[in-house]
Amino acid sequence: MKVLLTSTLYPTPQAPKIVGGAEIFARRFAEGLVQRGDEVEVIRAASTPGQAAETCDGINVYSAPVRNVYLPFTEQKNVVLRSIWHAVDDWQMQAPLIAERIRAFKPDVLHSNNLSGLTTAIWRVAAQLGVPVLHTLHDYYLTCPRCSRFHKGRSCERTCASCGILTFHRKRATHWLSAVVGVSERVLSIHTDMGMFSETPIRTVIRNASTEPPREPYPRPICTTEVTFGFIGRLTEEKGIDNLMHALALLPRDRIRMLIAGRVSEEEQRRLKTLAPDARIEFMGFVAPDDFYRQVDVVVAPSIWHDPGPLVVADAKAAGRPLLGTRFGGMPEVIEHGLTGWLTEADPQSLARSMLAIAADPHKIDEISRRLIADTNKWIFSDVLSSYKNLYEQLREQRMSRMRAVASDAPQGRTVGKERLIPR
Repeated sequence: MKVLLTSTLYPTPQAPKIVGGAEIFARRFAEGLVQRGDEVEVIRAASTPGQAAETCDGINVYSAPVRNVYLPFTEQKNVVLRSIWHAVDDWQMQAPLIAERIRAFKPDVLHSNNLSGLTTAIWRVAAQLGVPVLHTLHDYYLTCPRCSRFHKGRSCERTCASCGILTFHRKRATHWLSAVVGVSERVLSIHTDMGMFSETPIRTVIRNASTEPPREPYPRPICTTEVTFGFIGRLTEEKGIDNLMHALALLPRDRIRMLIAGRVSEEEQRRLKTLAPDARIEFMGFVAPDDFYRQVDVVVAPSIWHDPGPLVVADAKAAGRPLLGTRFGGMPEVIEHGLTGWLTEADPQSLARSMLAIAADPHKIDEISRRLIADTNKWIFSDVLSSYKNLYEQLREQRMSRMRAVASDAPQGRTVGKERLIPR
């Protein structure tokens, strides 16, 4: 199987930037396919002008020039420039590097992930060249220029007028897709409830699994005097970090300790500490997941946006750590309250009450931890790979059937409908 994988970011030595879980997934996924014997090429958005191709772990990685006023994930405070960027991103029609690699590599499928800077033009070009397109929904790019459906401290329940205008062509472009995968039921339903993917033949959910399970998950010793909670990830508003700090301010210092892992400036650390000045908080910085999970009893994911499928849930389970999550996004689908973790409302008072109740019952923490470690029916990354491979096979078979039908009616290479079939 030949797979052309695209992702806005794909961390390599020449371009190591990581913003969220999608690019971690993309790289681990590409490497997993290669380990299974598939051929994979990757196209990402260039992070510097004229960025050269590189080979990383046996995978050729190409960087597509971003034809816009600035590069993706560039700090940009000018509202006008941001609006122009999103408008340009929405109107893109050409993807020359995609066309070039399709003609040279001849993939069986194009699998797109995050799209900022690459745009939905890659779908159009691939479909017109006869390559089936599968897209994984890691975010809300198709309905929101910020990709988060989060604004002014709240998760957006509706698409506002400006977002509707700036994503008009993205939504229309979904008719080029052969399959769409949501990393949770929630992220997929938010899109389908808006009438999207009505023309997409395959619509399904494949949940995330831990991309790098801990080496030795083990239960924590029961501690009756204090419980160590932990937060790992981006320290941003939508991830609920401020609410967590406010909750810590309501909790007894002698009962609860908090470890926070993730990149954060000293200025931001000071700001967060002022929200809970008496709490015991340790900022660990950017650390290996193993180092984090070994030191915590319970993981907290206090998101206040519809996080599609946070990897922290899968990672915590793999590490044998119970997780306290909120009822946003994909978390309620994968946390069984009282069995694999706990669910709570996202406000500081509810968070504080839940954390206090958890700390009051350390035997329950131990019980859940041991249950997670002993689970013999774990959803692991090889299951994710197998699920996608099954979809790829379906798409390849459909493509071959279509090519046979076209070949019987028209000369090879003739344009039929919206496809120009590339001979293998």
